[in-house]
Amino acid sequence: MVTSHLFVIILPTSFRANIELVSEHSRIFSGERARLRCSIPDVHRSNWTYLWFRGSEELSQTGEELNLWNTKVQESGKYYCQGTRNTKVGKIRTQQSVPVELKVDGGWAILQVPRHPQLVGSTLEVTCRVRRNPRLEEIILYKDGVEVMRQNGHKPDFYLTNLSLEDLGRQTLSVTSAGTHVLSQPILEIIPNYDTQLKRMKLTCHVQYNAPAPAPPIDFYFYKNNRRLGPATSDNYNLVKQTPGLYSCKARVPQLDLSKSSEPKNFGIRGILNLIYPSICSTLISPKLPNELLKM
Repeated sequence: MVTSHLFVIILPTSFRANIELVSEHSRIFSGERARLRCSIPDVHRSNWTYLWFRGSEELSQTGEELNLWNTKVQESGKYYCQGTRNTKVGKIRTQQSVPVELKVDGGWAILQVPRHPQLVGSTLEVTCRVRRNPRLEEIILYKDGVEVMRQNGHKPDFYLTNLSLEDLGRQTLSVTSAGTHVLSQPILEIIPNYDTQLKRMKLTCHVQYNAPAPAPPIDFYFYKNNRRLGPATSDNYNLVKQTPGLYSCKARVPQLDLSKSSEPKNFGIRGILNLIYPSICSTLISPKLPNELLKM
């Protein structure tokens, strides 16, 4: 009995595959898309099959482009590509491309820096990207944990002038962190006659709280005439006795050390307070108000 064996000869070539990042950024948020393209510098335009790698792991995709949909943090890493094709003398492979590093960030803010090297003494433009593009009040730029700049949230770009070697080296090693306010100023809503039988009204503290999952818990506090109405609660509403006064609420995230209060809201207090204290509607109630008013 004659047994035949099929041998596959893989021959190296002098070609090195080229890899490029087609999508805009090499650092993206989890859930976003990344797109890479591989090309072979072959003047004969032969038909190549493409192999893709993340680190030492070979991926299942074999096309000219690698599309990563709905990316996960675990997909961060250095990506390579390589060309292969069949010839009369066996299967040949190109050399592996140089790597392109992709970072998938599960956090809230990313500082985007230019891909290309920067010159000492030049001005560097960096951009703070925030997940889901919420409306921002303020953006703060840090270097090694120390605040460098802060500016209005409508302008996400920072300009670092007169770059030094220290700045350039730091950018090639890591991306500086950027911080934003993720807690908006609360707005208090008062719904009178919510419980007519017990003569109670409903206070609702509306706030925009944006944080990547798992988000730290948020606590709510309710106040009447600057005095707290009971303990903190995880619910953004409270049912209270329907009586005149100045009401407000506060939202607090203890783990992030974030806390913001609403503007006080007048309920059932008529002209006398505005006549005596005209600024009372834009500030917290003054501790010098007469006792009889505070007890209303």
